[in-house]
Amino acid sequence: MSAFIEAENLRKTYRAGKLEVPALRGVSFAVQRGEFVSIVGPSGSGKSTLFYLLGGLTRADSGRIVIDGDDFTQLSDAERTVMRKRKIGFVFQKFNLLPTLDARSNIGIAEDIAGKNGKNDPAYFQKITDLLGLSKRLIHRPSELSGGEQQRVALARALINKPAIVLADEPTGNLDSKNSAIVLAMLRQSNKELGQTVMMITHNPEAASYGDRILHMRDGEMVSPELDPQWSGSKH
Repeated sequence: MSAFIEAENLRKTYRAGKLEVPALRGVSFAVQRGEFVSIVGPSGSGKSTLFYLLGGLTRADSGRIVIDGDDFTQLSDAERTVMRKRKIGFVFQKFNLLPTLDARSNIGIAEDIAGKNGKNDPAYFQKITDLLGLSKRLIHRPSELSGGEQQRVALARALINKPAIVLADEPTGNLDSKNSAIVLAMLRQSNKELGQTVMMITHNPEAASYGDRILHMRDGEMVSPELDPQWSGSKH
């Protein structure tokens, strides 16, 4: 069975004048449909660069990314934008909510961007907001929500268009331990109940342990767990 996501020999170097900084040095891996995969590593290990490549937000210098049989690296910018809208949901460390809109409207923005033109699914909206415990907070603006609630709104926004893939970049980085555990449990629950393939970038081994599988990065490469001294913990 072919993998749902395949990365082959990804390389990316950033250039500033004459200075070259290698971010990825030939990264390869495969992810099956419905998996929850955590990617851990210290700052500067290449995690965020990999996130941007997988989300089609930047291009690799070389290598391939194949998602559900489509070679992402061969698509035009316009085609990648369409693919992001249809197949990928993003969750960032910074919640990126619009302060003037309530929670309901912040979630609905994703539907508008996807071009549904009013063809939304109220039953699915209710299912997502119930799952994330937001049903009674939808009329509140971000300033009236806790950090954990804001991140749950961001997660609902990522899930609302039924993406095949959810990419989460340090989703608990701005949360305390209690809210981190809540958000991670909900991300895990949405993975199981809604069937999305989840890839979570984190520097936190405890957060990573919520995944089915953990990939370790260091200096732009995938490494074995024994080479990552930060790692400890067990799967949930």
